[in-house]
Amino acid sequence: MRINTLKEKIARKQTVFGLFVSIPHPVIVEMIGHAEYDFVIIDLEHAATSMESVEELIRAAELVGMTPLVRISKVERAEILKVLDCGAQGIVIPHVEQLAQVEEAVHYAYYHPVGMRSLNSGRPGVFGKHPLTAYIEEANEQVMVVPMIESMKGVRQSAEILSHPRVSFVLEGAADLSQSLGVPWQTNHPDVQRALEALHGTAQQCGVPYATVTRGVEDMSIWAERGVHIYVLGDDRNTAFRAYAQKRNDYRNAGGQT
Repeated sequence: MRINTLKEKIARKQTVFGLFVSIPHPVIVEMIGHAEYDFVIIDLEHAATSMESVEELIRAAELVGMTPLVRISKVERAEILKVLDCGAQGIVIPHVEQLAQVEEAVHYAYYHPVGMRSLNSGRPGVFGKHPLTAYIEEANEQVMVVPMIESMKGVRQSAEILSHPRVSFVLEGAADLSQSLGVPWQTNHPDVQRALEALHGTAQQCGVPYATVTRGVEDMSIWAERGVHIYVLGDDRNTAFRAYAQKRNDYRNAGGQT
């Protein structure tokens, strides 16, 4: 099984950068890897991505040496099993509000004695090339489980959620968090920022690495000062759109047009 380089980098407290992937084409992942990102989060929650595409996106990530994670749409046995059998090295769980969600995901994502993931010798196990018992042990070392906390209920329950020993890191979801606070998309609103600070404080107390979805360079410096070293820089769609728009505007402005 492939070594989870993201897990190793986080253990060394190395600064790492990732992107959500919503465009279901391997070339996108390949470009992100050549841009020297450390990981991608393939999105099954908000994007219309098929399981066949998930496998191709994972294969592209492997090609360029990135860790492929998948944001599942729900905590459900078949979906978790399929993305891991495709080769995902971890799952991101959206909208976590209670410990039971993490416990259920771990049950489906890990083999005995940690969980009860269904046995299979597919892609991650090199199609049975090596003894399955050896693969099971290695898989349990490499797989990551990442809860996203995206509501005030989740923030209030975060100490219990992050007490689970198999939580690899916690990812904030400021957008939906802002909505749960009655200020949709006002991610810099004082109430939202206080909630994020509270979540970060809980993560520190629990010894769980904290990941932030940065929405500007200024966010990077703020969280870096707090000791954060895991950054998700938005998704592929808005990154590409802004680059396209900026390039067009630069050339239009250079020609004196408004």
